[in-house]
Order: sequence, then structure tokens, then C-alpha cells
Amino acid sequence: MPRYAYKARDQSGKSVDSAIDAPSRKDALRLLSARGLSVAAVIEASTGPAPAAASFPRRREAAPAAETPREVAGSPRGRGDTTPRRAERLPFLESLHDLTSSGLSGGEAVRLLSMRIKEPRQRALCEGLWARLSEGAPLSRAMEAYPEVFDSSTTNLIRAGEATGSLSDTLARLIEMLTEQRELRIAVLTAMAYPAVIIVASFGVVMFFLFFLLPRLQTLLRSLGGKMPLATRLLIALANFTLHYGVFVALALAIGAVSFWRWRATEAGREKSDALLLRVPAIGPFIVSQTVLEFSQTLGVLLQNGITAAEALRMTERQIGNRVHRKAFDGAIDRVLEGEALSSALARTGCFPELVLDRLSVGENTGNVVPCLKDIASTYQKNISRQLNLATKVFASAILAAVFIFVGFIAIAMIMAVLQVSSSFKVG
Repeated sequence: MPRYAYKARDQSGKSVDSAIDAPSRKDALRLLSARGLSVAAVIEASTGPAPAAASFPRRREAAPAAETPREVAGSPRGRGDTTPRRAERLPFLESLHDLTSSGLSGGEAVRLLSMRIKEPRQRALCEGLWARLSEGAPLSRAMEAYPEVFDSSTTNLIRAGEATGSLSDTLARLIEMLTEQRELRIAVLTAMAYPAVIIVASFGVVMFFLFFLLPRLQTLLRSLGGKMPLATRLLIALANFTLHYGVFVALALAIGAVSFWRWRATEAGREKSDALLLRVPAIGPFIVSQTVLEFSQTLGVLLQNGITAAEALRMTERQIGNRVHRKAFDGAIDRVLEGEALSSALARTGCFPELVLDRLSVGENTGNVVPCLKDIASTYQKNISRQLNLATKVFASAILAAVFIFVGFIAIAMIMAVLQVSSSFKVG
């Protein structure tokens, strides 16, 4: 049986230089990965004693791990920007799952994808991953070199799937979770599209009245003479103010928005603004629902794939968007690690609805935490969809009502002006 010399690091980070007997290099990599080693290099050696660390070939061109994917990613045919992005994550995982579910190993699937995929960014990603896999790195470690594509939760799930030999099942669960998250984002964007179109159209109609029709009517009324009513004078004053000072108002609003956005980008600003949003009547409940969905969805998938409870809770914490909820969840994790039940620790945060805590408590008592979390995630995903639909209808109706009121005010002001001028003309 062939003998393979290898360099690797164990789970404590200690360097290991040794050798292993295996039918093939692929089997050697699989055995080393099962031992929990992070392989740096594997070469076939003689059947004699294991070579020393100095026997590994040195590569003069070796670059730091974080730089290699960008070199590979930017290389294909030099056409445009081929740097992989977060949008490539789900399509890549779906393609990888299709091949691994057919019986291919993760490494072979990546090698095949690197040759078959035509889309530039996807191809660059697969080529970069295969470059690391061919050097002996496991798939999870190769994916860690692309933090802009794969977050820590994704790479840890892949690592767990490799360790347990259930990579295809892990990919299926991960794809299901990412697909649900994508559908939620699409639902949010779709819900905001209709009100945005109404706002733009309404703004155009109002500007048409103020800057095109109103000046002509104003000239006509002045030529006829007579005193114009109060509503007409207010409308004309509004039009003149918008014409002369509208640019400055818009500029001030833009500066204010940019300043707020930059303040919110800071950690202190993000925490304060998140706390403020939780107090808004309509937005607060929606954020709570989103936090429950992020918590239950992420934790359920992590626990289902064999991630330890402590590590799964820490990774779940990083997925919670609201900083107030994240900070409270961090305190709950500390209490869970001290031995307190998860439902009891979350109850102290005051961030989770009581019904959710009751369902989670039942799951803990019956030993069905993962199915309970999946049920909660499914329920809250439906709740968020309903809340989005309701908010869209209310917001769109409010915008339409405001536009109708303003247009009605314009019409009344014009009619009153015409009647006033006509009556004064008749009297004269």
C-alpha cells in the first residue's frame, strides 16, 4: 500500500509531520480529515520510514493563503472583474450538492465545476477552491480563504459535514436555509417596490402641477385681475418656495441622510438606532419577528449538522442583525454555558415572545430542540410575510391618500381662484 507523507496542524494548532498508509492520495486526505487534522501538504513517499519535514518541496512562489484566491479569481482571461462575491455562494453550493448527491466527493465535485462552469465569477471561485484542494486542504479550509463569499457559519457547517461524512446532507440543509433567507429578502424588496413606484409617480404629478400648470394659471389670473383667495395664495407661495429653495432643502436632506447613515455605521450609532427602532410601534414587532427567525433558523441548522451547542450559539449570535438583541443574546449564551436552560436564559433578555419561549421549553424537555426550532422558523417566516404584505398595503394607501389630498387642494385652489376672479369681473 502506498505511503503518504504529510504536514498538518491538529485542533490545538500544533504542527504535525508524519506519514500515513492509504490506497490513494484521496483516501489519505479523507483519513487525515477524519482525525481532525488541517492538512497543509500531502506527497507520496516510499514504503520506508516517513520523510522529515525538510523533504517537502518548497515553493518559491507560495503566497499567503488570503492572497491566492484573489490571484486565481482575477486571472481567468482578464475580462472584467471576476472577484467572487456573496451572490456566488448559493449557486455554488447548489451545484456542489447536485454533484455530491450523485456520489462524487467534495474535491472531485469542485474540480469538475472548475472545468465546466462558464460564468466568470463562479469559475474563478471554483478554480481558487480547487487550487487549495489540490494542495491537500479540506473543502472547509479552502472556503475559509473566501470570507467575502462564505461566512463562518457556512464553513463550520461544511467542516462538520466533512467530519461526519454527511457532506451532501449538510449541503441540502444549508441550501434550504439560504434559499429561505433569499426568498425573504426578495419579499422585502418586492414589498417596497410598489410604494416606491407610487412615491415617484406622485412626486412627478405634483411637480407637473407646481412648475408647469400653476405658473400658467397664475399668469392668467393676474391678467384678469382681482384678489385671489387664501388657498390659491398658499399654493402659489408653496410653488415659489419650492422653485427658489427646493434645491437647498433637498441638499440639506441628503446631507442629513448621509450623516445619519455614517453615524449608524459606527457601533455606538448602530446600537442606539437599533434601540430606537424597537420603540417604533410598527417597526418594533417586525424586528422582533426577524430576530426570532434568524435565531431559530440558524441554530436549528447548526445543531442538526452536529455543531456543538456552545459553538452553534456563538455562530447564531453573529447572525442576529439588531445590536440590542445581539447583546442580550450574548448574555443569554453565558448563562446557558453555566448550565441554565436555553429557554430560561432567553426569557431574561426580554427580546423573545413568551409563546416562542414556551415552545422552546417544550422542545428542551422532550429532547426535540431541532424540530422545535424548525417549526418556530417556519411560523415566523409566514408571520414576516404577512407583516410585509400588510405594511405594503397600509403604506401604499397612505401615500395615495396624501397625493389625492394634495391634488384635491390644488384643484380647489384653482377653482376658487377662477370663481373669485369671475365674480369680481362681473361686478366690475
